[in-house]
Amino acid sequence: MTSLRLFSARPLVIAALHLPDFGRLRDKSMAWLEDYVVTNARVFAQAGIPYVKLQDQTREAGAMQPSSLAMTAALGRLLKAELPGLGLGIIVEAHDPVASLSIAHATGADFVRLKVFVGQAMTAQGLRSGMGAQAMAFRTALGRDDIAILADVHDRTAVPMSSETAEFAAEWAQKTGADGLILTGADWADSLARIRKAHETGIKRPILLGGSVTEGNVREALSICDGVVVSTALMRKDAAPTDILRWDVDRARRFMDAARAGA
Repeated sequence: MTSLRLFSARPLVIAALHLPDFGRLRDKSMAWLEDYVVTNARVFAQAGIPYVKLQDQTREAGAMQPSSLAMTAALGRLLKAELPGLGLGIIVEAHDPVASLSIAHATGADFVRLKVFVGQAMTAQGLRSGMGAQAMAFRTALGRDDIAILADVHDRTAVPMSSETAEFAAEWAQKTGADGLILTGADWADSLARIRKAHETGIKRPILLGGSVTEGNVREALSICDGVVVSTALMRKDAAPTDILRWDVDRARRFMDAARAGA
């Protein structure tokens, strides 16, 4: 088990705070975005969730645009200033580990989540190849080995274009240098099966389950993996995409109660 601070949390729960697609914003100011981020991050902090993942969702085929990078970094910096005790992670929609790590470096984030870390996959934005080597080299150049890298393995939002099995890809990610792996199958049973298979094949890095986790199944998840990423299960049932407040503190508290029971 790595000594990075991220993995000392018990239970390790990461709540995903989704940002709007900056490329489609028309009537939302930066002040609105700041209120949105801080309001929802406070929900997670009040519920006792140790980490929040600020999730850029701006659809970009190539590198992250400078405007998107700047806005995400500014919002992440504000979140840390307002809630310094809340751990922070960064993920960007663009296939750009330099952008992710640069934002993490500027904001004081604890980790980045990188998809298509090894192998090759078709995504909604096109074909993407493994970014692992570039990510590891740039993190070293920054001198920021304290920023944990969480690597997705055959993420279910993409179609693998290379023929390796999920467990072989997990070995690739581990050897390339990922500090933790995120496994998410096509459904709940597939996710659990992938995690068990990864353990059986000798994966030593911490494994997180990346989707479909709820108050009702988080205990089962934490019985076989080291942490979970959650978002939809914590949302207000009547939340609209344009609402300032999208996540529910009571649902988040119940989730954390169940997670603590299963840790």
